[in-house]
Amino acid sequence: MRWRARLWPAGRWWPPALHWPSIRGRARADAGSLLLAAAVVAVVTLLAGVVPPLLRATADEAVQDGVRRAGGDGDVLVEARMERDDGPNGGRVRAPRLAEDVDDFRDRATDELGPGLRAALRPPVATVISPTLKITDGSVLRTFQLAYLAKGEGAEGGPHVTWIAGGPPRPAVPEADNHAEVPVTGAPWPVQVGLSEADADALKLRPGARIPLKDDAGGVKKVLVSGIFRATDSTDPAWGSAPALLRPVSGADGVGSTRFAGLLSPDSLPDARLAFDQDALRRVVRFTPDPNRITWDSAQAVSAKVVALKATSGSSGALDGSLKWETGLDGVLRNIRTQVGAASAQASVLLTGVLAVAVLVLLLAADLLVRRRAPALEAARQRGAALPTLGAELLVESAVVALSAAAAGLALSRAVVPGASWEWVVPVVLTAVVAGPAFGTLAAARATRDRRVPANRTARRWARHTVQLRRAALEAAVLIAAVAAFVALHQRGILPAASAPGAGAGADVAGLGLGLGDGGPLPASAPVLGVLVGALVLLRLLPAGLGLVLKRALRSRRPLAVFGTARAVATSGRALPLLVLVTSAALASFALTLDATAADGLAEGAWRTVGADARLDVVPAAAASTPALSRRIAAAPGVRQAVAAQVTDRARVVAGSLVVAPRLVIVDASAFRRLLAATPLPDAPALARLGATGHGDVPALVRSGDGGLRPGMRLELLRDGAPAIRLIAVGTAPAIGDAGDVVLVDAATLQAAGMPSVPDTVWVTGPGAARAVAASGVDADTVLREDVLRARRAAPLTSGLLTLAWVSAATLLALGLLGLALGASASAPERWQTLTRLRTLGLRPRDARWIAAGELLPPVMVAAVVGPLLGVLLARLMLGSLALRLLTGQAADPALVLPWWRLGLVTVALLVAVAVVVPIESALRRRRRLSEVLRAGDG
Repeated sequence: MRWRARLWPAGRWWPPALHWPSIRGRARADAGSLLLAAAVVAVVTLLAGVVPPLLRATADEAVQDGVRRAGGDGDVLVEARMERDDGPNGGRVRAPRLAEDVDDFRDRATDELGPGLRAALRPPVATVISPTLKITDGSVLRTFQLAYLAKGEGAEGGPHVTWIAGGPPRPAVPEADNHAEVPVTGAPWPVQVGLSEADADALKLRPGARIPLKDDAGGVKKVLVSGIFRATDSTDPAWGSAPALLRPVSGADGVGSTRFAGLLSPDSLPDARLAFDQDALRRVVRFTPDPNRITWDSAQAVSAKVVALKATSGSSGALDGSLKWETGLDGVLRNIRTQVGAASAQASVLLTGVLAVAVLVLLLAADLLVRRRAPALEAARQRGAALPTLGAELLVESAVVALSAAAAGLALSRAVVPGASWEWVVPVVLTAVVAGPAFGTLAAARATRDRRVPANRTARRWARHTVQLRRAALEAAVLIAAVAAFVALHQRGILPAASAPGAGAGADVAGLGLGLGDGGPLPASAPVLGVLVGALVLLRLLPAGLGLVLKRALRSRRPLAVFGTARAVATSGRALPLLVLVTSAALASFALTLDATAADGLAEGAWRTVGADARLDVVPAAAASTPALSRRIAAAPGVRQAVAAQVTDRARVVAGSLVVAPRLVIVDASAFRRLLAATPLPDAPALARLGATGHGDVPALVRSGDGGLRPGMRLELLRDGAPAIRLIAVGTAPAIGDAGDVVLVDAATLQAAGMPSVPDTVWVTGPGAARAVAASGVDADTVLREDVLRARRAAPLTSGLLTLAWVSAATLLALGLLGLALGASASAPERWQTLTRLRTLGLRPRDARWIAAGELLPPVMVAAVVGPLLGVLLARLMLGSLALRLLTGQAADPALVLPWWRLGLVTVALLVAVAVVVPIESALRRRRRLSEVLRAGDG
């Protein structure tokens, strides 16, 4: 003791002297309970440690998948005007090194990107594209463009091609006249271009032929075909800048139009400059994002750099050579950020529920451990052990067990996924460390305190009221927290503040994996707090209800019912077992309901995207055969409906004083209504109004995401080279794919107004739809609803959330069953002591098991019935604020779907657990002799 006296002088606090043999003895005696608590800590630590890093990895995959799906919307474009080519004599000077100027422009734009953004983009493609020209050899609306492509980073010229007829375009003048000055008002300057096989076949042109072209002002262009090429790699991203170079593109220049394009070479590019006005050619460099190089962390820097480039972009009206940046990449990344924020917040809701139930189970396990140790703790206290010493000994024991289990759980989580997180583990470990010592110290203090029961009735009543007020204050605090959580959830939603527009990159990174919503942990804990409020209400009602049942049982002639109900009344005041059962059943039901609702939303979203079981998007060259194709598919086995329509994106429609670009759908209205009736899609009764109006206006149905198109409006459908068609909106159009703005008209009515349609889309329903479209034998893109649904289910965020919902439900149910077993074990000594004494009065073992089941069944039955209903109620109140639409691909949040058979499994599992626990208890207690029970004391 001398060393202690030197370290702690007299008059100061001395650390408690721990009795290590007692610590080891208690640990050996209660090894089973300690190992059970350690197992709970390890399992929950594993789950809580794995979810955040998995979410980060899923976020990386989501960013890459989102950028890949964005296609051209995520490209970064930069444009600059060409230098003027004015000559000394008032003409225009041919610039033979124009291709090199384009390369210099591409290099200058690449340098402006900066190293971070440049690393996330593929090599640039510089393009020089002419205005749209009209092909004048027929009545069909066909347009033409001249395009020059130049790839960067060592690539020579544009994408590689093989010339199967003729050769590459050559200059229009000999080399000696490369710098010739051309009069502005001279004859059309000749230009040579190359055509792809598809374009040449559609135009029926061969090398040496002249393409009959005019511009919008009627000026004739002299464009000659130098050769016909075949792309070496048609999937080269460079072709995406001018897809009409490979094949005709329908609808690119308005309804019913088909665009063609001719390929320019470095030699013919100067001639193309002279063939058009000074600023007619558009010089653009396109940077395509590389999804494999963009991660969640780098996406924030990429988005910030893109926004900075757009902020410093030159004005579109500037006449100098300043760079003008244009891209939707920041919007794509913003949408992905919102989706990841929603998935993170939804995952935090599920994980918070698991942690809350785990904490309750650990509290119940600590309570069971203290009940078993109560005689030993009381004896140690009576022998003179100080409360700080007992508390310290229990703290050492629980700390060793909890920290060892947490370390094992984190080690397993790191083995599963690198970079396991420990932040979510803290509440569970803290509960495991503190609960046992706190309960043990309180039990020892209560066993040896000398406070006497007041003899005064008023004092006893005051003491009871004090206890009741404390309980009421705790319940009121939980109720206030739950109300605040639901208010915050409905006002601000579950999305983290980092997902809001304008949030910084640092906020995004901070919110990932811990997305607790805009109000911190309060909105994410709304389900837990709501369930706790419901459980506290049940805790108030259960004793009163059992009391009424006991009164009726006392009037009956069934002694087993009396004994069972009496035991249930005696144990109905215990809070922790009921809290564990109700919260686990309710939160497991909530997770299952969320999974079912999201899965149904995915299916509905797939129906909306495709429009049927299968869809054929016919290429322009084969569009003339679409009606016959539709009839042939309709006659195929297993096909119920086959409807052909013309679908044109970005049609030009005048709405009021604005020109909008909706999706125009020209279809047989009656056939389309029958198609909708054969699918789960909502019906559109307004289709019956698409008949002739009698005053010249064509009736149309409209749909708008921003309210720009509304029923009752008068519209004009613009056409190139023909008068506009007057429309009147008579109703709301059904959703057509994922388009926000839709205008739908009847094909026959529109044809009577002077605009025939050329169907290019076929919707097919029925079990044989997939086989029928696969055997169509036409050049078309096939879209199957099952494929779309499968792809969306396999999307990183969606599959991760659905998996977490199932894992959470299974974990919650397992914790609930564990809580039931712990609660039964805590009351088992008193229960079986009473039953064994009743056996001395003639009670049979089978009747004893029935009485035990009668004691355990009421709280379990309440939790099994009310718990799932409470989870469904919470789902109805919360799912609208969880932004599931961001993951299901719907325009609105999915409707609530109740998986009744899954909820029934939760109920059955709890009831079956009682039927398993009672025989096990009976078998364990059967070895006790009656003589031990009849002795004085607890036995």
